Amino acid sequence: MKRREFITLLGGAAGWPLAASAQQQAVPVVGFLHPSSPEPFGHIMDGFRRGLNDTGFVEGPNVTIEYRWARGEYDRLPALAADLVQRRVRVILAGGGEVGALAAKAATSTIPILIITSSDPVKSGLVASFNRPGGNVTGLMTATSVLEAKKFGLLCEMIPNARVVAMLINPNYPPHAADAVEVQSAAQSIGRQLLVLSADNPQAIDLAFANLLAQSADALLVGGDPFLVGRSQQIVAMATRHAMPVIYNFRESVLAGGLMSYGANLPNNYRQLGVYTGRILKGESAADLPVMHPAIFDFAINLGTAKALGLTVPPMLLARADEVIE
Repeated sequence: MKRREFITLLGGAAGWPLAASAQQQAVPVVGFLHPSSPEPFGHIMDGFRRGLNDTGFVEGPNVTIEYRWARGEYDRLPALAADLVQRRVRVILAGGGEVGALAAKAATSTIPILIITSSDPVKSGLVASFNRPGGNVTGLMTATSVLEAKKFGLLCEMIPNARVVAMLINPNYPPHAADAVEVQSAAQSIGRQLLVLSADNPQAIDLAFANLLAQSADALLVGGDPFLVGRSQQIVAMATRHAMPVIYNFRESVLAGGLMSYGANLPNNYRQLGVYTGRILKGESAADLPVMHPAIFDFAINLGTAKALGLTVPPMLLARADEVIE
């Protein structure tokens, strides 16, 4: 090898570590913030990754995801959001409703934020409008207040003789008051009594069940708070033990033995947010991406649980179900 060729080769080799470092730094980092725990929510992460994959991003090879879970302790969310900002992530996905969205919004006005919210994000100041959010926040609105009233109606169709229906909410979840008002209005319109119970920790869930049993509730509606969704196994177990008919938000609770569920398809919601994340990573602005609505809703019934409770599922209700578990 000639001396000039050797020097050229040596010079190129010296630049390899720098080139590798630059390539490594080029991999974007996405922050994932959620008020609950990871164990019950693997399915939403699968949905989010599918959305990223749809836009050409695969966790590991060309995108990194930093996860921050508050594990039901909502007061930890501001510090977790601030930590993601210090990490200089390219995008923050603030899941689990308003509590995560507001914490992320307070932490940064520049990093794009994707939210999934159950109430109007314009009224809460998260975006300027649905079609043109205008700032660094956009995402998806599920409108669970309307869904809670729908769930109440389905539960009463399943148990037409129910006079007292309990509703379990988390008082630390901002939309809980509006959700309860919607359900209360629905209850009054058909002459039913609504018993509103609160729980923000596992022990409080046990106490709530004791309370609804003491007050002779005929059925239970579980609110859409992330903490309560994350405790669905505990609630299903308590409902089974006490032979209590319960309607949940998501089909996963029905697959675990719950009676019925109605709500947006959570994995698909996060798939939609994953697509938006990929589009932002490719250069689009959150300010120009309209706030979305859920594309898929699920109504699931567990016939085995209905039989164990001594319930006959009305044929019209059965015909409307998207999924029937034998």
